Amino acid sequence: MLSRRDAVALLAAASAAAILPGRAFAQAVPVAELNQPGPLGDAWLGPDTAKVTIIEYASLTCSHCAHFHATTYPEMKKRWVDSGQARFTLREFPLDPLATAGFMLARADGGGKYYPITDMLFETQKTWAFTDKPLDALRQVMRQAGFGQEKFDAVLRDQALYDAVNAVKNRAAEKFKVDSTPTFFVNGQRMPGAISIDELDKVIKPILGA
Repeated sequence: MLSRRDAVALLAAASAAAILPGRAFAQAVPVAELNQPGPLGDAWLGPDTAKVTIIEYASLTCSHCAHFHATTYPEMKKRWVDSGQARFTLREFPLDPLATAGFMLARADGGGKYYPITDMLFETQKTWAFTDKPLDALRQVMRQAGFGQEKFDAVLRDQALYDAVNAVKNRAAEKFKVDSTPTFFVNGQRMPGAISIDELDKVIKPILGA
């Protein structure tokens, strides 16, 4: 169980602004190390035989992340993931307790609704993350995913889940020097910021030999 202090901090969380990322690409990180899953595993979209692996570290309260998921993500998924040329996973990098809560809710019940919930939270971000009472607003949004108040509160008191979500963030910060959201790794190449489809295309085409 969370301590009273942690529970209060989590349940009374207010959203924080994302660190504005630079555009310079850093040196690639070892792919084998990067591809090791965290304690909750990775929710991959696309085949594991794909030539291209795209990993995104994001925060559910990050407006830049929401912009990427509203603009670039649908075309990226259609063009490369759905065609089997790439696989994609979204990893947790919460910038504040409210984002941690959102990821905990997305990972509830074994994470079977991970993408439907994270997609919904990005789409409705303005209605819950930037309000006077964000936790109450988040609770209302999560009703659409079948979370009553009892289940909602129980998930946010799950110490193991809380620790696991933060373990993903801590490993990214320590091992891969992630310090802003969103940050992407395409076959190990670091790409910070809410990248466009054209920026992705310039990196992915050479990998595919196109």
